[in-house]
Amino acid sequence: MRYHWINKTEHKKAISRDVSGRSLIIFFCGWSFDAKPFERLDCGDFDVLVFYDYKNIELPVEIPEYDEYYLITWSMGVYIAYFLRDKLPQFNQKIAINGTPYPIHNEFGIPERTFDLTLKFVDTGLQGKFQRNLFKEESDYNKYLENPVGREIPEQAEELAALKDFISNADLSYDKFYDRAIISSADKIVPTRNQINCWKDRAEVVMLDSGHFPFYSFNSWEEILKCK
Repeated sequence: MRYHWINKTEHKKAISRDVSGRSLIIFFCGWSFDAKPFERLDCGDFDVLVFYDYKNIELPVEIPEYDEYYLITWSMGVYIAYFLRDKLPQFNQKIAINGTPYPIHNEFGIPERTFDLTLKFVDTGLQGKFQRNLFKEESDYNKYLENPVGREIPEQAEELAALKDFISNADLSYDKFYDRAIISSADKIVPTRNQINCWKDRAEVVMLDSGHFPFYSFNSWEEILKCK
């Protein structure tokens, strides 16, 4: 696993002035992503720490002390954060976006056959089709192309294979954790219906008119936290 600070300015300022009120958003990306497409989101008064690249499921950095913590997870990151929940701080709010704690599941996640086909054709899929399927609108895909992920296809493929192996061998059942699930109505990656099936009676559900990557619907991290 790797990490990237999108914003750490307020944390440094708080330490130097010995003031309170410091807040950290921890964000777990989806498979194949890094922090680059999310740097457009305004951080406001939040520090933002991003985790990505799940070839191994170990936190790569010690999380600093803050007054408040907020968790935002997306796609495969929903599962990863839940798996690591005992190693994470206590959060004021926990949000899952277009993902579930059952990443490979015929009723609650990505259907097994779909996942296996994605893995089988991952090299060609990552050359265009997969990215296009992330978005409902062509205009959003074009926005993504202006600031795309900076990772190479071979190591993204390696990540997916590692995830398949890890998920297949992990024994995990879901207990109450997430407060809110944001679900896109046109998700082509994790079927919308499966997400609704999963989160019913497990979290507050918010429907969004978007595709699997809904972040162009927001201008800031705070807007995500307030999405209802």
